Amino acid sequence: MYIVIGGGGQVGYYLAKGLLEQGHEVLLLEKDGKRVERLTDELGPSIVRGDACEARTLADVGTSRANLVIAVTGDDEDNLVICQVAKARFHVPTTIARVNNPRNEGLFRKLGIDVTISPTQSILHMIEAQLPHHTLVPLMTLTRAGLGLVELTVPPTSPAAGKTVRSMTLPTSVNLALIVRGENNLTPTGETVILPEDHIFALVTEEGEHALRERLLNERPVSSRP
Repeated sequence: MYIVIGGGGQVGYYLAKGLLEQGHEVLLLEKDGKRVERLTDELGPSIVRGDACEARTLADVGTSRANLVIAVTGDDEDNLVICQVAKARFHVPTTIARVNNPRNEGLFRKLGIDVTISPTQSILHMIEAQLPHHTLVPLMTLTRAGLGLVELTVPPTSPAAGKTVRSMTLPTSVNLALIVRGENNLTPTGETVILPEDHIFALVTEEGEHALRERLLNERPVSSRP
């Protein structure tokens, strides 16, 4: 697989190094000449000085045959441009962008970036998973499908406790995939009764996540309107 990476900072460097060790063909683009000089001893011809935002630079490194373009600069605007040019100009099948400001993640998805990675959101999700109270924890985002995989633990005070899945009248934007109850893994049906401390895994849209919070955690979605 041929992979082009934009941004030769620490993230880009370790990513390129790891992919090369896995046997992939990798090209790392970095604007800073001094940074390129420092990394050339380790990466050799796999690092090139150039601005990954420029179509000419991407053309020079053969982006038209790339299977994947990854943008991991420290600037969200640059990462968005790199991925959009790769998609529109060179028809790269898959793009991945680092999102430094979590507020930009939704914009990246709307503009067609296949996969977004937000270090801030990842840390927040890890913190949420360790908190000693019942909450909904996002585990994975499936950008193309517009879905997220979430986990939650049903609190004793849940309005759904003791009710069947069918009686909860969940919208079609919620798909309960698995219930972990003690040491047992259950595939939910309409007749499955929800119990306190059940660990539920579900595929949801953004709308479905709001419904799941309301039905199981008794949380009301906060309106984004002023």
